[in-house]
Amino acid sequence: MQTSLQSLLDTGQPIVADGGMGSMLIAQGLRQGEPPELWNVEHPERVRQIHRDYLEAGAQIILTNSFGGNRIRLGRSKLAERAEELNRAAAELARAEADAINRMVVVGGSMGPTGEMLEPYGELPFDDAVAAFEEQARALVAGGVDVLWIETMADLEELRAAVEGARRAAPEMPLVTTMTFDTNGRTMMGVTPEKAITALREHGVIALGANCGNGPDEIEGVIEQMRAVDVTIPLVAKANAGLPRMEDDRPVYDATPQEMGEYAGRVRDQGAQIIGACCGSTPAHIAAIAAALKS
Repeated sequence: MQTSLQSLLDTGQPIVADGGMGSMLIAQGLRQGEPPELWNVEHPERVRQIHRDYLEAGAQIILTNSFGGNRIRLGRSKLAERAEELNRAAAELARAEADAINRMVVVGGSMGPTGEMLEPYGELPFDDAVAAFEEQARALVAGGVDVLWIETMADLEELRAAVEGARRAAPEMPLVTTMTFDTNGRTMMGVTPEKAITALREHGVIALGANCGNGPDEIEGVIEQMRAVDVTIPLVAKANAGLPRMEDDRPVYDATPQEMGEYAGRVRDQGAQIIGACCGSTPAHIAAIAAALKS
């Protein structure tokens, strides 16, 4: 059942977001190096099942399987020309599951980094990044998302390019932005939580915060620092399920559902309103988060 993110925020209650998509796809057979977005057309039923499982666990926001869906990142797999197709399919799959459940659900169109460094640090021109994000955003909106969700950013300039692309594609569509602070409390490009919230709120986003990273402790620190700067803007916390370690060339995350439920309660008390999980999390983790936020 469709609603708006603003309507959920207006309740003043904590909002449960979903968990990891990539790790769930890996569990279903996604091969190392295979673009997850390709499954939107090759295995749509499996992608829909993951959305369904998160919804049944209590998620009120689900994110599309389109994190790496910009044409620059898809170009690594020779899929650049299928960007529109894969993103629209991602949105349609999530929309179908959201509409099938008898409660209010928001579909967020996931937009992650290009994987390239923007000029002058790298070779990607700013305008090319904007164009790629605009194409992705336009397809996600056409597929039925309720909000564009720019996530896991490290560079404020790339985030600005994503916001500009999204605005060009759908000027009235609400935006959520999150960065990942996985380098001693800063992003890979040296952005602090305080600098991030100051810059991101200038983009007129509906909510902002942090995702991914090195587990709940890190996200809790970020939320605390952001809330000290601004006590009004809604904050997002989507932590990985612990600190990853490698086993058989695959990341393994050790945080239990109970531990993620405890994190949800703490980060809520620190000021986050939208709370979910990221890499390594499962519907069991989200069910524990939903239960904790009801208590």
